[in-house]
Amino acid sequence: MQLPLLPVFTTISLLFGINTAPTLDVAPKTVVLQGHKLLERRTKLVNNRAGPKLQAAFERLEREANHLLDKGPWSVTDKKHRAPGAGIHDYSSMAKYYWPTNGGCPYVYRDGHPNPERLNYTDHAERGYMFNSSYTLSLAWYYTGDEKYARQAAKVLRNWFILKEKRMNPSINWAGFIPCQHGGTFYGIIDWSEGYTMVLDAVAILESTKAPHWTKHDIAEFKKWNTQFLHWLDTSEFGKNESAARNNHGIWALQLRAGIALFLGKHREAKRIAEEAKHRVNAQITPGGEQPEELKRSASFQYSAFALTAFTRLAMIARHPGVKVDLWRYKGPKGQSIQKAVDYLIPAATEGKKRWHHSGPVKRYEAKGVIHWAASVGNKKAKKAVDDVPAPPWGDLWPVRPAPDLM
Repeated sequence: MQLPLLPVFTTISLLFGINTAPTLDVAPKTVVLQGHKLLERRTKLVNNRAGPKLQAAFERLEREANHLLDKGPWSVTDKKHRAPGAGIHDYSSMAKYYWPTNGGCPYVYRDGHPNPERLNYTDHAERGYMFNSSYTLSLAWYYTGDEKYARQAAKVLRNWFILKEKRMNPSINWAGFIPCQHGGTFYGIIDWSEGYTMVLDAVAILESTKAPHWTKHDIAEFKKWNTQFLHWLDTSEFGKNESAARNNHGIWALQLRAGIALFLGKHREAKRIAEEAKHRVNAQITPGGEQPEELKRSASFQYSAFALTAFTRLAMIARHPGVKVDLWRYKGPKGQSIQKAVDYLIPAATEGKKRWHHSGPVKRYEAKGVIHWAASVGNKKAKKAVDDVPAPPWGDLWPVRPAPDLM
């Protein structure tokens, strides 16, 4: 049951008691999110200096966190169906756009047409619930100091990554499998890469604030899991092939690897990956800002915004101390840049399909996050446009979680 929303932060302070202990008055050592921005927003909320946008976003965040208090926890061991050859602890999912021919084999690709058969494989959906829950609850803990949020976030994370009988194996060999074929596909890694850095930020918040219920054992085991997973991403054929992809898959994979490396304190590796991403800007973005591989898709606006979300999140990772690679201002030999790609989306994001001369619908809100980010770091076109781009159906939570995401 969704709990009622209290109207103002001061009322919440009186009823629940905002914890202003020193452990919360810190800038969390986050991966994508900028810790100092989170601290700045928390300070405004605690001191009743939040403007209307921040106040509204906080209230929406808390409402969502309250809704999640009795949800989950989830685990890969919950599934009733798995990919052929996969074990109960292996993450498995079915390729989204593959359909049977004449009711059977072989399965063939139909871009833009998701096969509902994939919903029988529940790991993909449950990993999404885990991503969203841990991220939202950890942020709610940080902004309010109410340990019920930290308790539930820890429970969700522990169930997926740490408990021996429940945890996922630190590899993705069975994602994106195609029925009638054995094993997963390397492009199934995007199931994980498109959202996992939000989990890293959630854990960084819990650890940085010494949150109750998230123990030293939990921290050690979570880092061990990620060390093993990063090794798999760096050395397996699936991991190598996904990172080499010259479309949204490749940049999402680089974003994933750089984020885990930064989380583990492997700054040199994160820096190397960020430098590698410059070649992706050169190859995947034209001087005019188009992303040709994404424009081929039946939902071209969606995929252009999707790939750009990975580019901008990687640019945020690269800004962190110890990495210091300026992907945002980088320009390729022909003038290619992430900024140009943002500029290319702005007309359609503000005015709709009439300004998008490619296939598929235009859901304008899909570009909201990247335009928010561009505006926040000085892009003049984005600053002018951001208020004209509609918020996503679930609301604009940028003020409390300032990073482009897929939530």
